[in-house]
Amino acid sequence: MSTIDPNTIEAYRGTEYRVSVDGGLVLRIGEASPPLVALHGRYGVTCSAFVTACNPFSAELSDEENRTRQAGLEQDLRARGLRYLPGIGQHPSNGWRGEPSFLVLGIDLPAAKALGVRLEQNAIVWAGEGGVPELVLLR
Repeated sequence: MSTIDPNTIEAYRGTEYRVSVDGGLVLRIGEASPPLVALHGRYGVTCSAFVTACNPFSAELSDEENRTRQAGLEQDLRARGLRYLPGIGQHPSNGWRGEPSFLVLGIDLPAAKALGVRLEQNAIVWAGEGGVPELVLLR
């Protein structure tokens, strides 16, 4: 049982998780993504997670606060030697501003969940070998 508002969960499910790669890549919860599988192959990994440091627990912060949090996340990913690609998570119609994010390549589910918890996020998006993005609730 989650403590996250059901409307928020539905918004996460409807969000488009866009990755900045050649030709662009859009991930949708529960939809197999052959381009994601190909990206995994190109980087020699079998999994990835889409994460953000913005708006902890869905509490909207200022642009400056979100930039600072996201820069800290990027520094952490670099320090840990993780490969990542920039992205943005944005719902196509609910008016919530897009959140800068990263697709972290090769991060397993336990490590991805721990990262999301540390970033004070309600959820992360994780995909394994089949390339099907899953919404993973953290609270």
